[in-house]
Amino acid sequence: MVGLRLFLPESWTSDAARLERAGVPEELRSYRTKPEIALAEIDRVRAAGVRFGCVLADAGYGLSGPFRQGLSERGLAWAVGIPFKQKVYPANVTMIFPVAGRGRPRKNAIPDIISVSAQTMLETAAWCKVSWRRGTKAKLSARFAAVRVRVADGPPQRIHDMGAQHLPGEEVWLVGEHRSTGERKYYLTNLPVETTIKQLAGTIKARWVCEQAHQQLKEELGLDHFEGRSWKGLHRHALMSMIALAFLQSLRLKQAKGGKKDRRPATATQPAQNPASHH
Repeated sequence: MVGLRLFLPESWTSDAARLERAGVPEELRSYRTKPEIALAEIDRVRAAGVRFGCVLADAGYGLSGPFRQGLSERGLAWAVGIPFKQKVYPANVTMIFPVAGRGRPRKNAIPDIISVSAQTMLETAAWCKVSWRRGTKAKLSARFAAVRVRVADGPPQRIHDMGAQHLPGEEVWLVGEHRSTGERKYYLTNLPVETTIKQLAGTIKARWVCEQAHQQLKEELGLDHFEGRSWKGLHRHALMSMIALAFLQSLRLKQAKGGKKDRRPATATQPAQNPASHH
């Protein structure tokens, strides 16, 4: 856990007196969506030296085209959940200039095929059982399918009689998951085209680690126990919770590596290690 910022709804950001009472910093008083806050946090921790392999997010963030595009513009790998109705195009979609039956010729190209929902795109795909890691009792597995698509998150354009439709955007993987419970989930990821379906599933499922961290922060370390109404108070409380989790995680990692310990004697004059140098 390295970053956290409070989302303020418009009922807060439109109330100057309320913001003043809570001590919200001037530069953070304008309304920002959760995806905008997330991108700002990613920029902040990267500037501080944090490095990571892939950005993972649930559908609350994954449904945001600007969020996905912002990650790609930053050169980051990402894998995000999406709603089943997210529109996509086949990867081989082509932009064409249809001949107008009457009137002026078209100025803008349109796709040669209409977009469909993620669910529809995967209906005819090949599904296979994939296990991504061992759980407490057995290997965790589900049925997965993956196809290359172009996301329908480009600029809007009127297409035939359908009105404004989003044009094809970035080419990515569309991944579907059928769980043993009957639940179905859908994801998009910009991992390389040569990525195997087992690697796709493993990356997507790594979000479990993030969810566990949030759960432990709330249930074991009191992250959600703050009852104040001040910006500074909340963020200080969150920081202490995050420090506690980082300390406990360092003990877990030390134990997992066989209990290797620093044998050097600790002294009062020994300088503290810079936490930013250890990721």
